[in-house]
Amino acid sequence: MEKPPFRQNQNCGDWELKERLGMGGFAHVYLYQHRETNEKLAVKMCRLELTPRNKDRWSREIQIMKKLNHINVVTARDVPEEVTHISLNDLPLLAMEYCSRGDLRKMLSKPENCCGLKESEVLSLINDVGSGIQYLHKNKIIHRDLKPENIVLQDISGKLVHKIIDLGYAKDLDQGSLCTSFVGTLQYLAPELFENKPYTVTVDYWSFGTMLFECSCGFRPFLHNLQPVQWASKVRNKGPKDIMAVEELNGEVKFSTQLPYPNNLSRTLLKPMEALLQLMLNWDPVQRGGRVSPESKKPLCFEVLEQILSMKVVHILNMTTAQVHSFQLTADENLHSLQKRIEAETKIDVANQELLQETGVSLDPRKPAAQCVLDGVRGWDSYIVYLFDKSITTYSGPFSARQLSDKVHTIVQDAKKQLPLVVLKKIWGEAVSYICGLKEDYSRLFQGQRAAMLSLLRYNTNLTRCKNNMFGFSQQLKAKLDFFKSSIQYDLEKYSDQMHYGISSEKMLKAWQENEERAAAFAQVAEVNHLDDEILALHSEIVELQRSPYARRQGDKMEQLEEKAIELYKQLKMKSPETDMSTDSTEMVKAIIQTVQNQDKVLKDLYTHLSKILISKQKIIDLFPRIEKTLENIKDADTTVMQMQIKRQREFWHLLKIACVSGATFLPQTQEAPDAPVRNLCCHSPAVNVLSDAAPRLLQENQRYLSQLTSLMQEAADEQSKSIVVSSCWTRCYSQTCLSMSNVPF
Repeated sequence: MEKPPFRQNQNCGDWELKERLGMGGFAHVYLYQHRETNEKLAVKMCRLELTPRNKDRWSREIQIMKKLNHINVVTARDVPEEVTHISLNDLPLLAMEYCSRGDLRKMLSKPENCCGLKESEVLSLINDVGSGIQYLHKNKIIHRDLKPENIVLQDISGKLVHKIIDLGYAKDLDQGSLCTSFVGTLQYLAPELFENKPYTVTVDYWSFGTMLFECSCGFRPFLHNLQPVQWASKVRNKGPKDIMAVEELNGEVKFSTQLPYPNNLSRTLLKPMEALLQLMLNWDPVQRGGRVSPESKKPLCFEVLEQILSMKVVHILNMTTAQVHSFQLTADENLHSLQKRIEAETKIDVANQELLQETGVSLDPRKPAAQCVLDGVRGWDSYIVYLFDKSITTYSGPFSARQLSDKVHTIVQDAKKQLPLVVLKKIWGEAVSYICGLKEDYSRLFQGQRAAMLSLLRYNTNLTRCKNNMFGFSQQLKAKLDFFKSSIQYDLEKYSDQMHYGISSEKMLKAWQENEERAAAFAQVAEVNHLDDEILALHSEIVELQRSPYARRQGDKMEQLEEKAIELYKQLKMKSPETDMSTDSTEMVKAIIQTVQNQDKVLKDLYTHLSKILISKQKIIDLFPRIEKTLENIKDADTTVMQMQIKRQREFWHLLKIACVSGATFLPQTQEAPDAPVRNLCCHSPAVNVLSDAAPRLLQENQRYLSQLTSLMQEAADEQSKSIVVSSCWTRCYSQTCLSMSNVPF
């Protein structure tokens, strides 16, 4: 930790000095932390010697800061009483919220960002800084010194937020709309400022546009190797829509209305971004920013900015080609409409498209296409949907690497070619970006493989539910068949015993015997072990896929090559043009070739493993109709057995009714007159006595069997209600599995 340039006690009461955060033209910023609450403050303190003009600037910054309150403008805080005494002059201290993620320059200086930030980071910058600038202008404040060093980042609830700082050069517009004084950084200044001409709020548009261009491409838009005083005369007459000027090796200045390649912006965002930059980088300060809308009172540039942020864009990674396709969605566009557009670009029929989110959940065809756009525009690097072709299970891969930029292609073709150091730095920066891009390409494809694996596990979960459902119905059928066969055998035995009493029915006996044969045939329907064995084997296959080393990320070698390329780039940047006029690119080209070769290898392994995942998934899909058919057969057999049992009950009761009626005809007529003669003496016969004894006993036994059957049917109903997937839901369960697994919990 660097010691502060003052002698006072560094610790002020409960406030402890932690480090120096930065130093400017006439001030230093220090980090203080409270010992008990851990609250952190950035304290800005003036240097000893200040001119009257700079003293005025300092006082003005504090005044401006204290009256502002916006999430994208750093917030002023009260200076703790204990800290006030560290001031070395009569000027007050400025305390501000501490932003722990550093400034935008720190992000841009990372080698992996030498060709621009990720799309999601660019969009976040547009939103935050654009909102902060509009807030300042609404409060009649021109910042005048917008640059990456004056944009700090803070982590708020897991989201990176940009905040504008350093209002030392800010100018209140209370005294008029035109200002003519400025002392600041030239690289991001609007032309009228470094030419000391009158200016308005449009100077901030130029600075913002310059930052946006640099964040998108990695370098400033106009002859970035020169100071503005050097390039102004060459760029002054650029076209109103030109957003870039580069100087060729022959000294010719080349203009462009488009963002250069390479960059990390998706195709859908390129045109709107170019339109925004064309408005902000207009040389004419009057035309810059575009017309002011009479309704919104905003210049056109901020309307375009808001249109960009309100875009609903879905990014699709085609796993069959490793290509990313971006689609801007229309209002309330349905999924089928999006799929038709996907079909037009990828040639994959709508019926064969499977669109998976990162969690392995399929997009729901009943919901709008924007179901995967969570919070408006999101970069393709932060959220993506994976497209699979259901008509194939074996993906050929590996695929060709991403396109080399023209400059990098030059050194790959001739690694020994000597180039000026300033040119080589730009080429090697693009080479580093290319190598980092290859690693990111693999990471996205691996995430697609992971989504496929999660989808397989969801299908497997549903298969297990269906299997358990089928097995439960099979067991119920087996139990009913066992009871049915036992009851028939018992009835047949008892039937033989009762025949000598005259109670018989040849028709019923034949029906019972036929039912016994039918019940034996139904036992084969209830047998599901062959399906159970297939499902068990498939479960084992899926477990092996999960255990495979290719189920885990294999990018270690690529990360090592990325680190090597970054180190080479850092060493090159440290070289001085005076001592090292030129060098070759042998080592960097070697890193490029090794990374491409390694990517080929890991992609081949990835797609081999992915194909195995898709084959297993297809096996599950093929099993579903077989299970459905088996379950239908079991249900039909179950229904038939129950009908047979009911029919037997009716026949049995009918036989008993006949037996009882026949027996009653032999009984004495108790209503006869006392002197009437007994007309039928058969009631005294042994057969009648036996019948009168047998009927109650038969009724009692039949009632016992009826009670057992009722109990068994109730148990079967209870078991069925506890089944994970009830019979009435089977068809819906199967169709949802084939169409979308999004409703299956995992």
